[in-house]
Amino acid sequence: MPGGRLTQQERQQIALGLADGLAYAEIARGLDRPTSTITREVMRNGGPTAYRADLAHRATERRTHQRRQAAPRDPKASPQPYGRDAEAVREYEETFTDVLMQTGLSNKMMARVLGCLYTTDAGSLTASELVERLQVSPASISKSIAFLEGQGLVRRERDERRRERYIVDDDVWYQSMMASARSTAQLVETAREGVGVLGHDTPAGVRLENIARFLDFVNESITRAAEQARDVLYATSEATPRATAEPRSDDVQPS
Repeated sequence: MPGGRLTQQERQQIALGLADGLAYAEIARGLDRPTSTITREVMRNGGPTAYRADLAHRATERRTHQRRQAAPRDPKASPQPYGRDAEAVREYEETFTDVLMQTGLSNKMMARVLGCLYTTDAGSLTASELVERLQVSPASISKSIAFLEGQGLVRRERDERRRERYIVDDDVWYQSMMASARSTAQLVETAREGVGVLGHDTPAGVRLENIARFLDFVNESITRAAEQARDVLYATSEATPRATAEPRSDDVQPS
């Protein structure tokens, strides 16, 4: 696959593909590019309905100029484990952040924190490690973690050095979905209370009853599917040997 930045002609092809209703993977195959590159390009430039090739190209040039003005970090300061391409990892992290924002995390800092945790081999980081990796203030990390923990997307525990670590693991999304299911169940209950207040045979009462029935059915289906998926995932994890721990940066030799 060709490397480097997308050209203006490639961006025009992306715009044409979106207009024709093509999936990102199909557009990527036509350009001989990774699907993640197309996803990131579209998501950070207005999404599939608002993407414009000329505006996207100018925005990229502006971001490139801003990066050149910023002080460059020493690439040897934090070598990538497992021989990974540092630039490819950075671009993927940006793609993941954009997609997390599109799927509900409207705050970019919170999406960056969650994305950073998920793309770390250990699956856990301390506040100081997040500050160093994301180059932001401790206050930003603290606020983001508080929100993510409240949503059930991360959990915290103390390590052997009594440091607080923020963790994402196989159970986090299940717990998050269960928290969402409880909120939806409360909405169902409240809607049905409204039916009694407004009247079963009134237009407003019928509307609320339909809302309650729909959400109740979907919520039950999602909960059952999440529990089944969790059981399958745990069974698979127990049958598969654990991956080796993330190499320390000082054990990795720069290529």
